[in-house]
Amino acid sequence: MLLQHNGATPKIDPTARIAPNAVLCGEVTIGANSSIGFGAVLTAESGPITVGGNCFIMDTATIRGLKRNPVRIGENVLVGPRAYLTGCEVEDNAFLATGATVFNGARIGARATVRINGIVHIRTALPPDAVVPLSWIAVGDPVEILPPNEHERIWAIQRELDFPKYVFGIEGRPPLGKVVSEVMPRYARALQAHKADRLL
Repeated sequence: MLLQHNGATPKIDPTARIAPNAVLCGEVTIGANSSIGFGAVLTAESGPITVGGNCFIMDTATIRGLKRNPVRIGENVLVGPRAYLTGCEVEDNAFLATGATVFNGARIGARATVRINGIVHIRTALPPDAVVPLSWIAVGDPVEILPPNEHERIWAIQRELDFPKYVFGIEGRPPLGKVVSEVMPRYARALQAHKADRLL
């Protein structure tokens, strides 16, 4: 399904394959010989998504482009099923396995691997050839790659990355409930723009 969003339409190389129930919404560009799998969603929410050549975005992956953080995926990249990428950059020959999550402002270096259910946190720079093991978390710049039971260390780094301010523009690190109560009405209003999307 191809949708026009905010006046922008997907641009697909004629050699690319798009599964019939994949969704490409807005300013999405798909390179030569790339494949978008069944149930995948690529939505240029407020910023563009560019997928290079010879990439495979597998079934049910979700990719969101943002105004401050467009998505750029290089050449020969695999994005596994159930992966979630938002506002990030992925360099050539990277491998993002099933359930990988890459957040706003993150950069994945060339030939890097994020294994099953691995996480690359906001504003994190994963260098070329790095490996995030199964269910581990990469956080910071310079990066630390930590197991999930290292919560205190992860939080110490993550706190300085200031998720509420960087992603939602909320100052002062309020409790999560306050962040949600401030952000959700604004975010819901912004998503109303999708009411005007046009099926192509």
